[in-house]
Amino acid sequence: MAENVLVVDDDPRILSMMRRGLIFAGYAVETAETGELALENALDALPDVVILDVGLPGMDGLEVCRRLRAAEPRLPILLLTARDRVPDRVAGLDAGADDYLLKPFAFDELLARIRALLRRSGGSEQPETLTFADLSLNPVTHETLRGERTIDLTLTEYQLLEYFMRHPRQVLSRDRIHDAVWGDTFFPESNVIDVHVKRLREKLEEEGEPRLIQTIRGVGYSLRQATVAGRSERDSVR
Repeated sequence: MAENVLVVDDDPRILSMMRRGLIFAGYAVETAETGELALENALDALPDVVILDVGLPGMDGLEVCRRLRAAEPRLPILLLTARDRVPDRVAGLDAGADDYLLKPFAFDELLARIRALLRRSGGSEQPETLTFADLSLNPVTHETLRGERTIDLTLTEYQLLEYFMRHPRQVLSRDRIHDAVWGDTFFPESNVIDVHVKRLREKLEEEGEPRLIQTIRGVGYSLRQATVAGRSERDSVR
């Protein structure tokens, strides 16, 4: 079961970005824009980790942190802040935060901090290697293998494959794939997803391996092993 992350920030754009990125990484995500709502959500359904912005209006992040820590001493809390002075960092840790991340931050670093907090709290860490059939992908090193063969992918191809591998056997619509991989980038009347899937298939099947990314006609794609019908469909959807 996916770990639950509560993200608290008063900037809707940051909330949207973090929610999308964390869901893509395999977490279940709840969001809150105020300290009061964060407390209500956290105490109603305890998350596995809280990502908490310090600069909230009204009840600020430090006060939220103190109250959460008093109510749930073992709850992992990561503070986000634009303040880089030592006294600010000390104040956050004194309020009960387990870790502290300075804005702006690299999303990969945020994921690493979350994994470290889950390890320390006894929660299950996100698996380092994703596997499906004879395909494996390491989200840390970005190494991709088909059997023993290393596959070189562009960044977009890697992100597309990672999304498929985090949602195996699910039917993924083109709109859903677009939102997860390209986000707010708009491609009017574009077949950009189909083009990238075609290129990704070519690399995955370079040595004649069976197709794993299946076309679901009229809907989108699915990472699944082909049925007999799926194999017969292969040539027609290339």
